[in-house]
Amino acid sequence: MTTIHSETHSLINQAHSLYLKNFPTTTAFERAIFFSWGCTIGDCGFCYMSTQPADKKPTETKRSKESILAEFILAKNLGWDIGFFTGGIGVFTPAELEFMLNAATEIVGEKIWLSVGPLSKPLLQRYLPYIKGVVGSTETINPRLHKMVCPSKPLEPYERMFAAATELQLKKAMTFIVGMGETQQDLPLLINFITRHSIDKIHVYSLIPQEGTMFAQATIPSAEEQAWWIAQLRIAFPALNIQAGIWEDRLEYIPLLLKAGANSLSKFRATALFGTFQAAELERQVQAAGRAFKGTLIALPEVDWNEQINALSFSEELKQKIGVKLFQYLHKMRGPIPLPAQSILGVIS
Repeated sequence: MTTIHSETHSLINQAHSLYLKNFPTTTAFERAIFFSWGCTIGDCGFCYMSTQPADKKPTETKRSKESILAEFILAKNLGWDIGFFTGGIGVFTPAELEFMLNAATEIVGEKIWLSVGPLSKPLLQRYLPYIKGVVGSTETINPRLHKMVCPSKPLEPYERMFAAATELQLKKAMTFIVGMGETQQDLPLLINFITRHSIDKIHVYSLIPQEGTMFAQATIPSAEEQAWWIAQLRIAFPALNIQAGIWEDRLEYIPLLLKAGANSLSKFRATALFGTFQAAELERQVQAAGRAFKGTLIALPEVDWNEQINALSFSEELKQKIGVKLFQYLHKMRGPIPLPAQSILGVIS
């Protein structure tokens, strides 16, 4: 059972009312699709990419094209939204990134969000045919904290990117991580930043302590702490798209985060945990919040996967490789789904 302070309870009720006035009672799962596990910056104090071996070049940490594109096919057929396409800064060349964006948009049938660090206006123009908006991995807006946590990733280049995106009529999103040291007194800084840059969407994550980082022993933020930020943002910006990050050890947070005004969920390891109790529990917690869950994390649809691959305009060699990788994913994801009669996790009352 999740208990919250009366002040926060009142705040969340206000946010919930505003959500219902502006959005439908549905919740999507958003899949962020990564193209690498290394980064040329590699010193952000919370990020697993900063823990990669120093002797391995970030450009050698790229996933294969077929693995990435197979994941896009999965996401489309399972009803997942593409949160954004992302990876380490400086890992893909512009030509490589353009190829993947072109291929990804062909698969999903629409433009996607892109998060690859601050991009110049000429690069944004180059990617215009494929992207609906850009995501700034801003993480924290407190200047002192940002300098400590992201020493090589200042905010100013992201602010220039947002200005260029506005000129090109692209949408703008940002990330914010609860639990790194931001305090409630920093709320005006965040509201001001969102206002100044006309941010359309914010990803509100809860810190995941990573071994080998400065936050390895950090306390995991409570549901109330994450919900407080979401509720405050919903009240300040009734039409803002707010996405809440969830890990498998925090599924009981979901009803509170949705009631606080989050539109969607992400961060859950959907392919690794597909069809498991945790996946079924996520869907149940969404339903406990009075929302209808879009898509599925527990049941593979009846799809002619070969037909979908063959319909793509890619080379025969690439399509064959995608097929191999896709069926490897499907093999791991198939299996019986444990559905206990009653959830072992609590829900907010």
